[in-house]
Amino acid sequence: MDKIVIRGGNPLHGTIPICGAKNAALPLMAAALLSDEPLRLSNLPHLADISTMAHLLGDMGVSIAMDGDAQDGGHMGRVFVLDASGLKSTTAPYELVRRMRASILVLGPLLARHGHARVSLPGGCAIGTRPVDLHLKALQTMGAQIELSEGYIEAHAPNGLSGGHVLFSNITVGGTENILMAATLAKGETIIANAAREPEVIDLAHCLVSMGAKIEGIGTDTLRVQGVDKLHGAKHAVVVDRIEMGSYAVAAAVTGGDVLLKGGRADLIESVINVMRGAGVEITEEPGGVRVRHKKSAILGFDAMTEPYPGFPTDMQAQMMVLASVAEGASMLTETIFENRFMHVPELVRMGANINVHGRSAIVRGVPKLSGAQVMATDLRASSSLVLAGLVAEGETVVNRVYHLDRGYERLEEKLAACGAEIERVRGEG
Repeated sequence: MDKIVIRGGNPLHGTIPICGAKNAALPLMAAALLSDEPLRLSNLPHLADISTMAHLLGDMGVSIAMDGDAQDGGHMGRVFVLDASGLKSTTAPYELVRRMRASILVLGPLLARHGHARVSLPGGCAIGTRPVDLHLKALQTMGAQIELSEGYIEAHAPNGLSGGHVLFSNITVGGTENILMAATLAKGETIIANAAREPEVIDLAHCLVSMGAKIEGIGTDTLRVQGVDKLHGAKHAVVVDRIEMGSYAVAAAVTGGDVLLKGGRADLIESVINVMRGAGVEITEEPGGVRVRHKKSAILGFDAMTEPYPGFPTDMQAQMMVLASVAEGASMLTETIFENRFMHVPELVRMGANINVHGRSAIVRGVPKLSGAQVMATDLRASSSLVLAGLVAEGETVVNRVYHLDRGYERLEEKLAACGAEIERVRGEG
């Protein structure tokens, strides 16, 4: 199993290109199921989850052609041309769905266009308080008949879906995306209330409009969709990854560096930028992206509470905890989105961080230095926080189980090394 070895202490200087957002690319790939014409997606990141979704779609009969590592209008990344005209199956099997919860996003498009879908419960999870329950209730509001059988969602709409009023009891990004896609081909008008407003949802909506969908209220918490008979092909560039951008912004700040985040957009992470500026980090927009600088003066303590967009993103909480760990004074980070989102805390404590968790809040008292250690990644964002901690720690840090990283960060060690970090991936045996 691969691990990443870091010898900390080097300030980062240079340019880091920001990839397309994985969390935008996955629903965009599922959107190809809505049309019998090709959908061309550019700026796709080269990540394990993208490969899993491609495998899932390919298994159902979607033709996927790769147009190299092309560039469209300044966007970099891979280009896929997805053609679902020859779809041969509306089943998403457990063997593939279990690898990635985002696989549930094929449910809405399959049901809307073909009238039936058989999709494994993601990761074999139980229905109840899990967000997938919100997807199913919303589809039932639109006339879908849904049964759960042997770990699969069996969904039918023999006469097609009908528009309706969908009110989400909790904000759900995946649920909003699933119902938004389904509504584009439903009969009549669908109103999605308490809709997620994340940039990835906005990006999907813009792509659907390019395919011929009629959507109003994009970027707000109420989406109005007028169903159409058919969607056509389109070309779309995936929005840049705001979490990757925020992670590298913390890397530049915590090491006392100066880094241009090429292609970055400050408007996507205003909440993060505001907190970092309050901590004394200099962040400016430039024609080529976003520049992050921090001199060797002390980082100031700060408070942050995770909230749905446009609030502070839960996916940046672990990385910001590293910044708080070496700040002057105390900081408090409060997690309101997910339970068990503090699993990185014991590993940071192993490196000398002073962190106390009280319920959903973590009190972080800054220390003069962190020390390198053997640490274990528990999830995607936790693993990135350990890499950030290793960049600023004295001595050697070894981050184990980095397969989590590969789900969300493309060529992380290469990008950091190009800016002066002493970091390498050590390939595991076998």
